[in-house]
Amino acid sequence: MSNLGPYTYVTLSMGPDEAPHLGVSFYTPRLRVSSGLLFSNPRPFLEFTSQEAHVRISTTGAGAVTDADLATAREIFNAAARYLADCERLHIDQSAADKPATDTAA
Repeated sequence: MSNLGPYTYVTLSMGPDEAPHLGVSFYTPRLRVSSGLLFSNPRPFLEFTSQEAHVRISTTGAGAVTDADLATAREIFNAAARYLADCERLHIDQSAADKPATDTAA
């Protein structure tokens, strides 16, 4: 298994007669995640930040919260819960694999 150092990968693809596509992949423990409420025009936001990139998610058109915004927020919440559960499970599995075997035979 390859083990690269921490990094953030950002791509921008622009083809003729196509909408631009931006991809941001964070593979770093230096990732910071925060959320809050913008007060100038009250709306929630969620942001992911590394040294190399900054991604902010907010409501549709930076306007009032819509039913679609609520659905997206629930998808983010559910995906984050699955990500946490997978990280916890893999961490336990990997920690157990790294422990030296003990001789229990007497």
